[in-house]
Amino acid sequence: MSSQNTRVNELLVEAWSSWAERGAALSAADWDRPTRLTEWTVRDLYAHVAPVPEQFAGLRAIVVDAPAGLTRGADMLRTFNQPGGLAHTAAGQVADLAKEAAKVTEPATLIARFGTEGPAALAGIADLTPDTVVAHPLLGPVTVGALGEVALMEATVHLLDLIAAVGGPAPAEGALHFTRALLAEVADPVAFIEAAAGRSSEPVLPVIR
Repeated sequence: MSSQNTRVNELLVEAWSSWAERGAALSAADWDRPTRLTEWTVRDLYAHVAPVPEQFAGLRAIVVDAPAGLTRGADMLRTFNQPGGLAHTAAGQVADLAKEAAKVTEPATLIARFGTEGPAALAGIADLTPDTVVAHPLLGPVTVGALGEVALMEATVHLLDLIAAVGGPAPAEGALHFTRALLAEVADPVAFIEAAAGRSSEPVLPVIR
């Protein structure tokens, strides 16, 4: 496994651990608090982000011997968020799935997924190299490394959503720096640089929905 993929996995487990620790400290009322994501409670947010161990184990069954169309997390995010992409067309379905999962999953189970089950499942596929290609059901052939990068970004962005709802310390510096770099990579490089440097007022952000 490459050192980059190892680092991403380490940061992902660290982010998950933060979710578990924060969840263990929540009161019953906290789980029902609204978040800044329309119509989502804290519990809905947990249900959306919580790793599902079966999905990690299932990667072995969808490994393909084919070139990947998407090899980086930024490639996946750019595809998801393009006009007419899944981030727009499937947003309602994603929200509904989170709400349904929250209804049938106890907080203790969600905490365990972040604290023990998810990390164990991730360790179980440590032999899959970042350039291993799997058949994504919606995006076609993608690399395991790209999936890991997107998972870390989502865990970090949504952790900020959680903090906005219930408070607490910021995410780990490593996850923040990685996520910032990944999101910057999604934008058109010239447009992003010129906007960041004050050379242009053309809208560049947001880069994801």
